[in-house]
Amino acid sequence: MRIDEQRPARWADEQPRTRWIDQAAFSHRPDLRLGARSHRLDRAGGTAVDRISVRHTVRTSTAEYSLLLNAPEWLGHRGVGEALRDAVAELRAIDLTYGPNQPDSLVSKLRRGEISPESYPPLADLVNRCAAMRAATDGWFDAWAVPGGFDPGGLLNGWAVERAAARLRAAGVHDYAVLCGADLTVRGHAAHGGPWRVAVHHPTDAQRAPLVLEMTAGAVGTSGVSGRQGHVVDPHTGEPADQLVAATVVGPDLTVADAYATALYAAGPAGLAWFRNGSDYRALFAHRRR
Repeated sequence: MRIDEQRPARWADEQPRTRWIDQAAFSHRPDLRLGARSHRLDRAGGTAVDRISVRHTVRTSTAEYSLLLNAPEWLGHRGVGEALRDAVAELRAIDLTYGPNQPDSLVSKLRRGEISPESYPPLADLVNRCAAMRAATDGWFDAWAVPGGFDPGGLLNGWAVERAAARLRAAGVHDYAVLCGADLTVRGHAAHGGPWRVAVHHPTDAQRAPLVLEMTAGAVGTSGVSGRQGHVVDPHTGEPADQLVAATVVGPDLTVADAYATALYAAGPAGLAWFRNGSDYRALFAHRRR
């Protein structure tokens, strides 16, 4: 089942952020590709004048992140390097400080009852995000319905990416893409000077043409493309979710899109109701398991 009938609503602070492209008329090479067939960065089609283009990949204990910066020349190579350093440091710090698999992380201490969420403001924000998404998805995203206690893994990578992106903006870089697997957040313009061109491939059918988006701000969150069955649990039964093989959601913020994709993967087609009534988030793909 492919869900792309509705055009996205214009989001309040920028318009338009995302535009659906007619694949038949699309003649440019995508900047980014997402999906089971290819999570890769395509070679840039040239760099705009007065810009510094940088690509960097960093691995943490649980994920690999790719950062593409299209920075203004006035920032200088040193300034761009410092911005990149700050963003990478944020990703590494979140892995060590909030990863549920790290025994000394704040999340692990919270699970053991050694601290409260209010002990650290970022931890409180993470817990509040999980609580908000539990309410928004009718309990289908539930970080507390996991063996062992609170586990924010369903949105942790998205939260990490958005915090790293905030570091880039604070350092003066407002044109960037940050990817983690089949998830990404983008802002501004690519190295060629136009919107980021993102090809979202079908997660199971390599022969199907990708859905192409032009984005100047927004995010794509995906659950299920790793091929690992049982990695998302139905919070109502405690059993592995098995209705869908993949779910992809687009919207303004990757933390939210990531959580929605996880919840949609767990809920199946019933979760499509969350994206009606003027929601800023849209389901791009929701594929039934055969």
